[in-house]
Amino acid sequence: MNAPTPPPALPIRALIAPVTPLQQNCTIVWCVKTMKAAIIDPGGEVPRLMATLKEHGLTLEKIWITHGHLDHAGGTAAIKELTGCLIEGPHPDDQFWIDDIGTSGAKWGMPDAKTFVPDRWLHDGDVVTLGETQFEVIHCPGHTPGHVIFFHREARFAQVGDVLFQGSIGRTDFPRGNYKDLIDAITGKLWPLGEDVRFVPGHGPMSTFGQERRTNPFVADDVLSDE
Repeated sequence: MNAPTPPPALPIRALIAPVTPLQQNCTIVWCVKTMKAAIIDPGGEVPRLMATLKEHGLTLEKIWITHGHLDHAGGTAAIKELTGCLIEGPHPDDQFWIDDIGTSGAKWGMPDAKTFVPDRWLHDGDVVTLGETQFEVIHCPGHTPGHVIFFHREARFAQVGDVLFQGSIGRTDFPRGNYKDLIDAITGKLWPLGEDVRFVPGHGPMSTFGQERRTNPFVADDVLSDE
């Protein structure tokens, strides 16, 4: 009897490092072939993140930002100063949030947080590269107007920031938040990617789009069908 064929090796790997007092999920993703990495949403604790890169033998190539809130972007300027890596994201509609990082950092006890200027603003349909892999960029406003997510189609993997959580959705009571935009982004842009997609939210445990379509009290299919 022939042994079963093992599944093909995925071209990327990822690890999650919750940072800051708000325990935001900073994610380090890397191209397995080249060992080049991106840090997604470095909210803080920069020395720890740099040590993690070294521990895994990774070369930092990019800094990717889903949105401009302090807990997701507060460490960006420091990493840029250390490495010179390109900052990609978010969408330009989040410029006002990035401009507020210094003020927010002082308020939340993170005085080292600084504003920055992305090397590349991202828009819906853009592609970002990492080593020999690429991620699709999808603009998902609602939590913030310039929020984007990063999707690796082959790996069935997404980093969704504060758009969607296991059992919840992003807040829309911040300046320029919009509940309808958020629901439209989740149902119109995330769900079509497939129920098998595993995602890292901005806070808390991973989930799949399929699980959230079945059980999420805000955006499950049966919940929205009753509205």
